[in-house]
Amino acid sequence: MSFLVPLILFLIPLAFSPGPGNLFFAALAARYGSRNTLPALAGYHVATMSITFIVGLGFEIGTGDNEQLTRILAGAGSIYVLYLAWKLASSKPEIAAHTAKPASFLDGFLLLTFNPKAYVIIALLFTQFPPGEITPTAPLVGNLLISTAFTLHNLFAFIVWIIASDRIGSGFRTTANLKRMNYVFGALLAAVAIWLFVGNLT
Repeated sequence: MSFLVPLILFLIPLAFSPGPGNLFFAALAARYGSRNTLPALAGYHVATMSITFIVGLGFEIGTGDNEQLTRILAGAGSIYVLYLAWKLASSKPEIAAHTAKPASFLDGFLLLTFNPKAYVIIALLFTQFPPGEITPTAPLVGNLLISTAFTLHNLFAFIVWIIASDRIGSGFRTTANLKRMNYVFGALLAAVAIWLFVGNLT
C-alpha cells in the first residue's frame, strides 16, 4: 500500500480544486441541501469507479510489461500535469448555475460519463501509477485498488464541497474565493508534477 501516499498527493489538487463536478454538487447542495445531492452523488461515483477500471484495463493491455513505454508515458503525463497546474492557477473560475430541480442518479452518472476532462485525469492517473507496477503479479488487483482509491478520494472531496456549500451557502463559492483556491491547488499540482517527473527519471 506504499503507493497510497503519492497517489493521494497526486489527487488532492485535482479533486479539491474548483471544477465542473464539485461545483455542480456545491450548487445543488446550496439550493436543495446535502441530502438531495445523494442520488446524483451515487451515480457520479458509480460512473467514476466503472470508467476508471475500464481505462486502467486499456492501459494495462496497451503497455503490458513494456517498462520503457511505461516510463515514457509517465514522463509525458508528468509534463501534462504541470501544464494542468498552470491552467488551473491562471483560469477564471466560473460559478456553477443552480439546477432547476434536484439531480437524479442518472444525472450524476451522465455528468461523469460525458465529461472529457474526467477521462484526461483518469488517463494521467494510470500513466503515473501503472497497475502492473503496484501489484506486478496481479495487475487486475492493482487496477481495482487504484480505481477504488481514486473513487473514494474523489467522493470525500465532493462531500467536503457539498457540506461547505450547504452550510455556508453561495458565499462559499464567490469568484474571489475560487480564484484563491485555484492559485493554491495549482501550486500544489505543479509541485506534484515536478516530483513525479524527477521520480520517473531515477
